[in-house]
Amino acid sequence: MYRVELSDRAQRELGDIRGGYFNRIAVALRGLSLNPRPRGARKITGPIYRIRVGDWRVVYAVFDKDELVVVGKIARRSERTYDGVDRLL
Repeated sequence: MYRVELSDRAQRELGDIRGGYFNRIAVALRGLSLNPRPRGARKITGPIYRIRVGDWRVVYAVFDKDELVVVGKIARRSERTYDGVDRLL
């Protein structure tokens, strides 16, 4: 089982989400502890992946040696969603 940690930025972004999406994203984050590369996950670069939760994207890095998933960003999909993801973690 992987440990899932949220960066300060991801914690702020998750705290700003209201309604049903908060619960859906929380379930997806818990699921990353069991399977850090679920069906539909896309590799962005290096150890960085993203999953979709409706209109939202969860950008995270997987460190298999440490059995660690670090969530760097939770954002609504836009043209700038993936800008600077290599500097997130």
